[in-house]
Amino acid sequence: MTTTFLRPGDRVLLTGDSITDWGRDREQPDSPWGLGHGYAGIVAALAGARRPDLGLTFHNRGVGGDTARMLRERWQTDALDLEPTVVSVFVGVNDTWRRFDSGAVTSTAEFEEHYRAVLDVTRERLDPRFVLVEPFALPVPPVHEGWRADLDPRIHVVRRLAAEVGAVLVPADGLFAAAAARTSPERWAFDGVHPTPAGHGLLAEAWLDAVGLPAA
Repeated sequence: MTTTFLRPGDRVLLTGDSITDWGRDREQPDSPWGLGHGYAGIVAALAGARRPDLGLTFHNRGVGGDTARMLRERWQTDALDLEPTVVSVFVGVNDTWRRFDSGAVTSTAEFEEHYRAVLDVTRERLDPRFVLVEPFALPVPPVHEGWRADLDPRIHVVRRLAAEVGAVLVPADGLFAAAAARTSPERWAFDGVHPTPAGHGLLAEAWLDAVGLPAA
């Protein structure tokens, strides 16, 4: 078998905001229903189908509405206590969204502080491998032109942190922009942020490609 980023027996944690959450069962978080029906569930399904020999275990701890600060506040219970060997983080768009829908401003520096703290404590305690997914937004209401000036610096933070910790980077912003240019933004994210079923499939394929588990 081809060598991948993933290793036999890995415990993979996928966490972030509603895009990761996407219908997961909080009452049975570690059951098959606990993975939800978005990209996290698709990743687990396809990874298991493509490499059953790896014996991977997946956990979904996405929480809708989370900002980087909120993710940090629940990190002990929803990440460290699980002792994952692979940690996938997808957060950032709500740090932008809250600026425009409720006036709750999180500076880029604050965003980086919270994100970096999560990575640092995880490296110190567990030393896992990381997958960092860029936040993205497409021009579908409520997303408007002003979002880019706020979101783009956060995307650059994620890219920089990925390089610093040696993480696999999933370049979701460019991926969704390119897909939208081929068809329409609504095809991939019905409100510019939350993926359609096709968008979740696109994201899952990109995640699997990034870690070296592409389709045959």
